Amino acid sequence: MPRVKRRMTRAAGFTLIEMMVTIALMCVLMMLAMPSFTTWVANNKVRTVSDSLQNGLRFAQSEALRRSRPMVFSLTNSAAPDTSLTAVSNGSNWSINVSKSSLDAKSVFVQSGVLGDVASGVGITGPAAVCFNAMGRLASNTGTGVNGASCDPVPPVAVYKINATNSDRPLQVLVGLGGQVRMCDPARKLANSPDGCP
Repeated sequence: MPRVKRRMTRAAGFTLIEMMVTIALMCVLMMLAMPSFTTWVANNKVRTVSDSLQNGLRFAQSEALRRSRPMVFSLTNSAAPDTSLTAVSNGSNWSINVSKSSLDAKSVFVQSGVLGDVASGVGITGPAAVCFNAMGRLASNTGTGVNGASCDPVPPVAVYKINATNSDRPLQVLVGLGGQVRMCDPARKLANSPDGCP
């Protein structure tokens, strides 16, 4: 009886050593990519807060034009600015109120928005309040009816600086005396780039 030789066939798959080498290479690549990923996340947070701040300022200006009433845009830490509002220069929320005037005996709440929950760890520096007159321009107003909100003197440009830890791209939101609201990158110059700061 002839002897039948059986061939040993190798099972398809990875060996333990091949798997460990693959995992080690993936870990090295992830560690190389992690710093740029955290910077990208921080830059996105700065951009999100800047957009929210810019939209709030533009809405306050448009409400001043629509209602023909002076408006107060203020930063606040109050979670419910419609009931209790105190303006602070580094607030986590924003609020828009009709300013107290001869037509309005007290300040009237219009709308509010969130900055801190949109992107945690982002810092804002700038004026606690910006006042728009009925024509949508920056105006002087000491009796706004909002605690801590005084718009006197009126700066030629109100500047809000937005930055975060691990971010390499801080942004600014500018409000011009004529009411122009724009976001810009302080690392670039306006003469060289349309999104640069003056």
